[in-house]
Amino acid sequence: MTTFHLPDLGEGLHEADIVAWHIQEGDDVKVDQLMVSVETAKAVVEVPSPYTGKVTRLLAQVGETVATHQALIDFDLGTQEKQSNQSNSADAGTVVGRMNISDHELVEHTTTRGITPHHPTQTHRPRTLPAARMIAKRLGLDLNQITGTGPQGLITMDDVLHNVNPAHQVANHPSDQLATLGERLAGDFQPITGARRAMAQAMTLSRNEIAMVTVFDDADIHNWKGRVDMTARIIRALCRGVQTEPSLNAVFEPNGPSRRVFNHVDLGIAIDVGDKLFVPVIRDVQTKSLLELREEINRLKQATQDRTLTPEELRDYTITLTNFGTLAGRYATPLVVPPTVAILGTGKVHRDVVATDEGGIEVHSRIPLSLTFDHRSITGGEACRFLAAVIKDIELAD
Repeated sequence: MTTFHLPDLGEGLHEADIVAWHIQEGDDVKVDQLMVSVETAKAVVEVPSPYTGKVTRLLAQVGETVATHQALIDFDLGTQEKQSNQSNSADAGTVVGRMNISDHELVEHTTTRGITPHHPTQTHRPRTLPAARMIAKRLGLDLNQITGTGPQGLITMDDVLHNVNPAHQVANHPSDQLATLGERLAGDFQPITGARRAMAQAMTLSRNEIAMVTVFDDADIHNWKGRVDMTARIIRALCRGVQTEPSLNAVFEPNGPSRRVFNHVDLGIAIDVGDKLFVPVIRDVQTKSLLELREEINRLKQATQDRTLTPEELRDYTITLTNFGTLAGRYATPLVVPPTVAILGTGKVHRDVVATDEGGIEVHSRIPLSLTFDHRSITGGEACRFLAAVIKDIELAD
């Protein structure tokens, strides 16, 4: 008797879900014959047989999560086959044979390499992108209750997030303390709705998808003269940063992976209104003067307060600016919202003691800057060159 274990599928993945068995107990199989399809957080992987022999037992069921190196199948190899396999086949604990990897969902009942899935106990699995299935599992959502809006009913990430029920999540939280918290404190848990709910969903998606890194620095504005429109100047500087490193003005598609870098800058600018946060968009900021930028900022602020923003004014930005320093805070780690790849944050202006070129000291006003970027799409060098260009422009006298 020989046992086959789930191979190391690479990419630092430690587990996979059984999607479909393509063999049954009692089947005779040959080396490289398709045995099982498993789904990781990244893709669907088809695992071939490393042996020629008879399947005596399947050790995992469809839908079960299996850890790397966990036992999957028992084989009876027979004397001749066992000797042959011991001398010719790879170690059963590693990736063996030909493994076809798909960045899309596995289509149920599709013939793969001439073998049709025929396991009699296979249950229906909704057609779902791997990343969406992973998020649904973490949130405790039943994919059978979600209607897919993708091609041929495919369940997408948006479909999963649109079915999040905050009240349900609280009620089913694994912590016993949270389950009884409402009894110990005055008042009930209130569902998060509207703009705040959208923010919560976007931040969850940001945390789960993006490899975020933040770099910090300061821009010295000691040379500024007279009244200066700080926000407009920072926007102008951001455009100079994009000219130096266009890759930060982009969107990223993880399934490719691929990215699209834009020639125009549609800037999402975070505006705080009471207990809500909106991100309206200033289109083509690279073509606008400082005065035009100020007029557009004022218009969007008023529209935000009046709740008259249109859907078109809240979507399809290519990079984001948040000026949290108008309230408090020097540095932060603002979160990138996919599919964009960068957000620049400005903190509260401080008076700092700085060293002069002549060896003395002076007190200068400086703007703290926090640049968060998606490291899947942007290198550290690109991010630092972008930030250096922003600082250089901000520090100009006019």
